[in-house]
Parts: sequence; C-alpha cells; structure tokens
Amino acid sequence: MKAFSFTDRIIDQLDQMLRTFTQPITGDPYPGSVPKTTDTLDDPDRREVARLMRVNHAGEMAAQALYHGHALCASGTTVHESMRAAARDELAHLHWTTARLRELKGHRSYLTPVWYLGSFVIGTGTALMGDSLSLGFVAETERQVVAHLQGHLQRLPARDHKSRAILEQMIDDEGRHATQAVEAGGVRPNWLSRTAMRFAARVMTTTAYWL
Repeated sequence: MKAFSFTDRIIDQLDQMLRTFTQPITGDPYPGSVPKTTDTLDDPDRREVARLMRVNHAGEMAAQALYHGHALCASGTTVHESMRAAARDELAHLHWTTARLRELKGHRSYLTPVWYLGSFVIGTGTALMGDSLSLGFVAETERQVVAHLQGHLQRLPARDHKSRAILEQMIDDEGRHATQAVEAGGVRPNWLSRTAMRFAARVMTTTAYWL
C-alpha cells in the first residue's frame, strides 16, 4: 500500500472535493435494488419527500467532508486508505439523492457549502487527535446517521418504493462503515461529545429541510 505524502493528500482531497461538488454520474445512478418504475406521488407527498431527500443529500455532503478531513490528517496509511474508500461509497449516495431530488423537482440545500466546510473542519480536528478517536468519531457518526435514515423511512409515503429502496441501501452502507471503523480500532467518543454531535446534526437537518 503506497503511503501518500502530505502534499499528495492535499492534492487528492482537492480532487475529491471537486468530485463531491460536481458529482459526475456514470451509468445508472441508483443501486440495483431501486425499482425502475414507481407510483406517482401527489403534490403534498412529492414536496415532503423532496424535503427529506434534501436533508439526506446535505447529510451526504457532510459525510464526504468528514471523510475527506479524516483522510487528510490520518496518521496511519491504513486508516487513510479506509477513509478514502468510505468516501467513495458515500459519493454514490450523493449520486442517488441528487438524482431523486431532480425527479421530485426539489433542490439541494442552499447552505451546502456551509455543511461541507463545517464538517471538513470537524473531520480534520478529530483526526489530529489520533486515529483511534477519529475512527470512533466516524463510527458514532454513522450510527447516528442510521437512526436518522430509519426515521425517514417511517415518514415516506407507502407507495414511494424508489425513495425507500435508496434509503434502505444507504442504511446498509452506513452500518457497514460504522462496523469497519470499530473493527479498525475506533474508540467511542464520550457522552458529551456524542450529545454535541446529535445537536449539530439536528441543526443541520432541520435547516436543510427548509433551505
């Protein structure tokens, strides 16, 4: 496994950031489990699902930034590579939420750059505290994301099979990332840190729902 120099990491993360914001999509943007067709939603349901999907898109932008920050400042080569691999998985989630937003005639959060920058700062900050804490932070973040997505599943209209399939696949991926972070040596953050993480997530998701 090749060890990246810090300069290499900066260039790599700039490339990943550009990919995150431009989101080039090749082939089918959806996972294989997504139905090719779905029932038409009435306007109130369509608007509500678009808001939920906008929140999920904002969350995936934040996840990209967190992984980019963790990868940039990871002290170990193995952790650096695992963060880059997880970010690539999360980029697929961005493709799915973007495509679904377009179908629902919704828009991305107007504060998308804010979500990215804030999360990148958090990611680099925790990474500088050591790989074990960085991995633990990732695992806790993914646990909270899974709980958030499960809540959204309950709010989806019963006939929206496409959005449901997308969220279910995202839940599987996020859960896997949490497990991998723990197995790699992640140490769970303390109670105060976990509470602060939930509060910050609540601010972002509530704001993105409307903006």
